[in-house]
Amino acid sequence: MREKQVEQKLVRAVKSRGGICPKFVSPGFDGMPDRIVLLPGRHFGFVEVKAPGEVPRPLQVSRHRLVKRLGFQVYVLDDPEKIGGILDEIQAT
Repeated sequence: MREKQVEQKLVRAVKSRGGICPKFVSPGFDGMPDRIVLLPGRHFGFVEVKAPGEVPRPLQVSRHRLVKRLGFQVYVLDDPEKIGGILDEIQAT
């Protein structure tokens, strides 16, 4: 399975919960997570999408730490089976 397929499953799952999952593009600030998950009730988080078994690059890990230090949730998704759990965690905050 490719990263794009995992990403498409994430987008569909977020839509099924009434939310949106726009692609996050940050020109001039590489390494930011791929998607912002916005769910009803002001619940949100950042998701880095990877192909199964892949891990974030060092710059991505650094950016994720920065975002987490600012108090935001960042998830790394490399398995479509984890989507439900990630969305449950986002909705719980």
